[in-house]
Amino acid sequence: MHERRPDHAQVDFSETLGTIGGLECKIHFYVMSLPHSDAVFVKGYPTETTEAFCDGHVSAFAFFGGIPQTILYDNTKIAVARILGDRTRVRTQRFTELQSHYLIDGRFGRPARENDKGNVEGMVGFTRRNFMVPPPRFNSFDDLNAHLEQRCLERQGDKLRGHEQTIGNRLISNREALMGLPVAEYEACVHVSTRATSISTVRYRSNDYSVPVTYAHHDVHVRGFVHECHHRLRQ
Repeated sequence: MHERRPDHAQVDFSETLGTIGGLECKIHFYVMSLPHSDAVFVKGYPTETTEAFCDGHVSAFAFFGGIPQTILYDNTKIAVARILGDRTRVRTQRFTELQSHYLIDGRFGRPARENDKGNVEGMVGFTRRNFMVPPPRFNSFDDLNAHLEQRCLERQGDKLRGHEQTIGNRLISNREALMGLPVAEYEACVHVSTRATSISTVRYRSNDYSVPVTYAHHDVHVRGFVHECHHRLRQ
């Protein structure tokens, strides 16, 4: 399953320790690799959530300037609700929506067979050794991600063993096989229906958010993004 077709990508998440805003914390980083050109995109998040998973895709597609037709994943619960006896994957609703929006053919590695995603596994290790040493120290995740994107761009100037062209030059031809970006960007969030409390707050992922006083005791629709939460009254 080591596919190196120009329309193929691989995705994985990993984690490391760093300091964000003066506080030591785990940094969960999303990695998308294009095995054909060996190009990579990396982005850091406070947690590995559905919002981060979706946002990583949106950001990676914008970075590469196109959408791979097939993407290989592990069996993350963010994408796979359950695996049936015949190994058919029942996909989560949010992952199904992501696939439908971008027309992605999502594929999955065999459980406990990390070599199925050999390219992205290698890029996770490269990222840890080269982008995360010494441990990252930034004022915010925005600052961290600006740094990571710059490192990904700089790496495109590298010429890997066995190749006459740089990663960046190989990426140019790689892009020709990618699908174009849609007019409407995917909304990388989770939708939740809840009810505002008597003190005009709503709870999302163990955090309480203030809402207008008029929302008290009313049903509220919440859109949860990586770093913010939006809400409105349910109609």
